[in-house]
Amino acid sequence: MAMKRLFVNLKRFEVSRSRGGLCPYENPRLWIEEVIGESVALGIGSLAELQVVYLVPEALIIPAQEKLAQYGAGDKKGLHIGCQSVFRQNITPGGNFGAFTANFPAAGAYQLGCRWSMIAHSEERRDKLEIMAAFEPDLANNTALKERGASAVDKLINKEVLAALEQGLNILLCVGETAEERGSGSPEEQQRRTAETLAAQLKRGLNQVQGYLPKRQIVIGYEPIWAIGPGKTPPGPDYISFVSSFIKDEVKKLLGTEIPVVYGGGLNENNAAAIAGVPTIDGGLVALTRFTGQIGFYAADFKKIIDKYLENSQNP
Repeated sequence: MAMKRLFVNLKRFEVSRSRGGLCPYENPRLWIEEVIGESVALGIGSLAELQVVYLVPEALIIPAQEKLAQYGAGDKKGLHIGCQSVFRQNITPGGNFGAFTANFPAAGAYQLGCRWSMIAHSEERRDKLEIMAAFEPDLANNTALKERGASAVDKLINKEVLAALEQGLNILLCVGETAEERGSGSPEEQQRRTAETLAAQLKRGLNQVQGYLPKRQIVIGYEPIWAIGPGKTPPGPDYISFVSSFIKDEVKKLLGTEIPVVYGGGLNENNAAAIAGVPTIDGGLVALTRFTGQIGFYAADFKKIIDKYLENSQNP
């Protein structure tokens, strides 16, 4: 079986429940240590066909790395700690020493032991657009400005991608269409608009990355933004198959090689088997594992997702 890749976006899960977050402890260090410890105990790190990357908030990188360091190589070989994005500029010898207050340069992530970074998650894309909209309020209502805004976001993201790759980080690059970009009409019309949006994001986001391959790993995470969130209906396997096939074809045109595509619309226990059956999907992006009661991320629930995914995987 080909290597599968599962990424876990722990967002701002270091915030305790008492303060409105999802961390069950007031000290988030205890929580991330528990997540890593349970992951190892459940055998998640020793599965030969699986690579798992925990994408953690900056403050939890060191305790996660320290906990992981307590285990033998065989128990943790498939477990990795990554960050949730990097700044578009970086610290370099003889260059800027790090005057990037409030931003996280790739050198900082690498220094802390990260070898993976997620870039361009839909929440990051939205943040960049909101900043632009604060400067240009007509952005939301002007088609030409929207297109310029989307292009500007992709170009900023590309700078993050290049900074990460140059530093030595592998990347999970997220792409995806909003409800507005997908539009209405027939399925064929929606697919055409989706393809146009994703093609533009890939072309701009992957600009100048060829020289880093195959030394660095690049994975594309597909986020159907219109289908993410409470009350939203996720896309079915046929739609995911169409999009992932399209992404692989576009990337091959751009880079001359095929790279993995994972489903970033919220892989969970209910959809893991169906998504695993899509031959052009190589894994997924997980955030919550429990959506009722004490919602949050639980390693034991994550293991159930893994088991269902690997059991039903159709990717040779």
